[in-house]
Amino acid sequence: MELNSRVPSGPIEHRWDQAKFEMKLVNPANKRKHTILVVGSGLAGGAGAASLAELGYNVKCFCFQDSPRRAHSIAAQGGINAAKNYQNDGDSIYRLFYDTVKGGDFRSRESNVYRLAQISVNIIDQCVAQGVPFAREYGGTLANRSFGGAQVSRTFYARGQTGQQLLLGAYQALERQVAAGRVKMFPRTEMLSLVVINGQARGIVTRNLITGKIESYAADAVVLATGGYGNVFYLSTNARGSNCTAIWRAYKHGAALANPCFTQIHPTCIPVSGDYQSKLTLMSESLRNDGRIWVPLKSGDKRSPEQIPESDRDYYLERRYPSFGNLVPRDVASRNAKAVCDEGRGVGETGLGVYLDFSDARQRLGVEGIRERYGNLFDMYERITGEDPYKVPMRIYPAIHYTMGGLWVDYQLMSTVPGLFVIGEANFSDHGANRLGASALMQGLADGYFILPYTIGNYLAANKLDKVQLDFAEFKREEAEVSDMTSRLLAIKGKRTVTSFHRELGKLMWEYCGMSRNAKGLEFAAGKIRELHEEYWRNVDVLGGAAEFNQALEHAGRVADFFELAELTCLDAIERAESCGGHFREEYQTPDGEALRDDEHYSYVAAWEFQGLGKAPALHKEPLQFEYVHPSQRSYK
Repeated sequence: MELNSRVPSGPIEHRWDQAKFEMKLVNPANKRKHTILVVGSGLAGGAGAASLAELGYNVKCFCFQDSPRRAHSIAAQGGINAAKNYQNDGDSIYRLFYDTVKGGDFRSRESNVYRLAQISVNIIDQCVAQGVPFAREYGGTLANRSFGGAQVSRTFYARGQTGQQLLLGAYQALERQVAAGRVKMFPRTEMLSLVVINGQARGIVTRNLITGKIESYAADAVVLATGGYGNVFYLSTNARGSNCTAIWRAYKHGAALANPCFTQIHPTCIPVSGDYQSKLTLMSESLRNDGRIWVPLKSGDKRSPEQIPESDRDYYLERRYPSFGNLVPRDVASRNAKAVCDEGRGVGETGLGVYLDFSDARQRLGVEGIRERYGNLFDMYERITGEDPYKVPMRIYPAIHYTMGGLWVDYQLMSTVPGLFVIGEANFSDHGANRLGASALMQGLADGYFILPYTIGNYLAANKLDKVQLDFAEFKREEAEVSDMTSRLLAIKGKRTVTSFHRELGKLMWEYCGMSRNAKGLEFAAGKIRELHEEYWRNVDVLGGAAEFNQALEHAGRVADFFELAELTCLDAIERAESCGGHFREEYQTPDGEALRDDEHYSYVAAWEFQGLGKAPALHKEPLQFEYVHPSQRSYK
């Protein structure tokens, strides 16, 4: 049955039959009669808002930053994939499709991924036309480099600032529409509730982060482009403001949440240095093109790297995966780094680190050659660690990065709530159990520029949308609930800070639902999370008031949502009794330590439906069918 029905009861399908599908269109004169709310203004949201406005719709765009330029998309460093085959090395749309399905460990939809691969070639043309300064070869052609999980060079890049440059392109397109009066921006505004009327998403409730004012906005459709929920682990590579509140509040209003346990661990992060840290810093995966990863061959070897001869080094990725070497996918590289550190061969003071060594590249390319490719990344590493990576190897260790889970969407990117569309990292759709490097920017721009503008028109043309007013009971009820939650948080006056709760939650998640999981640990974590959540509502201390700029209050609401999402994540990980991609259950692995999938029982998307506070969520299963890339044991050897 269709998951888009209000209360699905059995197996679900993703509602796409190319032979029967006919896209309905909105008359150009009618587009200006429709209002669309876009929540989030990063790559997906900014591109989507700009494109919808360009088509003629009235758009209201919301972000909690002071400017769309502050979106976390700027942190994407390494590049964006596209099947252009400029290097003439055997790439194709099919190869990108194949690599993505395989990289996701056969837990993604073929139809969505193939569309993504097709659109990828257009994204580059779009961005070049916007003036994005991609790296170029000496003759002027666009340059490419390789990334993990692929044996071709298909990644376009702008030094180590690809996300920032792409975001500036989307921002310029967005600001053009702001100037034309077709987009109205609402910065420093956070969505705190979804308004559903007659089963359709018709608006949102927000809080002005400067004044504290609670306000409602009505529309014909709502788009969520609010990024991932990696900060449920407290320490992650995400910006400190990144959170799950928008998708979680939508989940509690009927939008199914899919595969929350599919969280990605990125292998090249600067190691944790102390409890004082509030976030982690990523070193781009592109560094694995020229850097070689190794650890001492013997446990307990604490010599400095220059004192360890080649004979005493273990280039473990090159040894275990000769075909891909240091360019294995992120989940494989991360698990192997953890394994060698667990053996006592990790480097640095904590022993939780491996070397990323550029000495061979320095001999091959020279210092200036390395500086040309990675200069800003090397500078960032030196500023943070005080070590010069041109002279000594970088130290890296895996960290929470991207979330493949998110709100369930169909092929048209619409959630189980009609009229609620979800794009970019906020949805679950394209990456399965593991995202390949340089695919997040590709998905965000594909969703925003090329898919959403057409599928949302199909929804508007096919559905009768009665006029709604802000004085409707549904808006007043949601405003009252938002105000009540704010008042409850401020009234607790406990003895612990919000941050102390968030840090403790994050440690539980990292320890028991992080790089490796097992049933006993997950059950323990779920119980402890429930206990900690109950204490949170008794003992948290939120300073300040509601009618003012109050970052403690913002954080408090987001952490309250993180607690509930964390419990669901553990439940999802318990339910999926297999290993696949970033979800590694210790009970299910091959004799040589690789992920052991169970395609007979778990080849499905797990879509969870909210049943009410204090009640267990309902699990719905969307079967995954593979016609072109048949599931097999994933091997990079």
